[in-house]
Amino acid sequence: MSTTPIVQFGTSRFLQAHADLFVSEALASGEAVGPITVVQTSGDPSRAHRLKALVDPDGYEVRVKGLKDGERVETSCRVTSIRRALSLPGDLNTVSAIVCREARILISNTADAGFKPQVDDQKDTFSPGMSYPAKLTWLLFQRFLAGAVPIQIMPTELVPKNGDVLRDLVLQLAENYPPNFRPWLESSVIWVNSLVDRIVSEPLEPAGAVAEPYALWAIEDQPGLLLPCQHPDVQVVQDLDHVETLKLYVLNLGHTYLVSRWLAAGSSQVVFVRDLMEDDAFLADLQNLYQSEVVPGFAAHGRESEARAYVTTTIDRFKNPFLDHRLEDIAQNHDEKLQRRIGSFRSWVREAAPELKMPKLDALLKRTQKAGTA
Repeated sequence: MSTTPIVQFGTSRFLQAHADLFVSEALASGEAVGPITVVQTSGDPSRAHRLKALVDPDGYEVRVKGLKDGERVETSCRVTSIRRALSLPGDLNTVSAIVCREARILISNTADAGFKPQVDDQKDTFSPGMSYPAKLTWLLFQRFLAGAVPIQIMPTELVPKNGDVLRDLVLQLAENYPPNFRPWLESSVIWVNSLVDRIVSEPLEPAGAVAEPYALWAIEDQPGLLLPCQHPDVQVVQDLDHVETLKLYVLNLGHTYLVSRWLAAGSSQVVFVRDLMEDDAFLADLQNLYQSEVVPGFAAHGRESEARAYVTTTIDRFKNPFLDHRLEDIAQNHDEKLQRRIGSFRSWVREAAPELKMPKLDALLKRTQKAGTA
């Protein structure tokens, strides 16, 4: 079996239709660092069939459906970049050996709550109850003990400055290990900030997904950066903040706002984002939010024109008639998303314009806080 210089933590349909697809297409033209080992961090036995399908020699299917430059797009491809699919804690020794001996890049996507601390994080022995940062710390310690060469960490969780955030969490957890471990983490690990963007609306069984044509992996440049692959949808940028704030505070904020309205209305018969876009009241309310609160917030930072353009693109993506983007999927970890997307947007805007009124967003967060204390 070939070595796998990329190790990916997480088996989500998003990664299947994003990083795994990009690497697969790049491998075909010799423009990837190598294939992937995927690691399921939850150890959920019900997903064993997915792990098996991910390493099928014939690959798994990704269907791309939507509108691109006004033209209808419907394509299908097979993703063959994954060579191994393992699970923790059952395959811990194998995963540890691969991280120590083969890995050059570690990628993760562990959902919005993936960085949340857990009770078991203070242990220096591996525990299934650890958070992802704690599991990563343990694995990096094994690499440190093995005397391996430097490695690159590339989280794709939707957390601003995700590489810096993960680094700080790991450095804090490293206090539970011998004192010479932390300097190694600071000098021999490259922590990369990146942002991913693609609506992946629906899983295919046993593996695969349906996704929109739009895709982006924006990676912040730094000395020693190693790209997993060369691909049209992979962009190296000097200032990730410009890309990150647009995506987080327009597209993601819009999703969370729509879900909040949907939950409050009790519209259980409405299933997909595109259904809400066909409701004149929901569409008008979202457009009003963008024009009266979101765009002025960007204008306060001198970025009105790019925000207006991105809002137009976002509304078109929400309206995509080909994607079954389920509202209940977006509603997962809703409280965390409210704070990360809407709460942080308000704070960001008020750094530049403390007087700016945001009545819709203020009211939404107030209702949520009251519900949490009821």
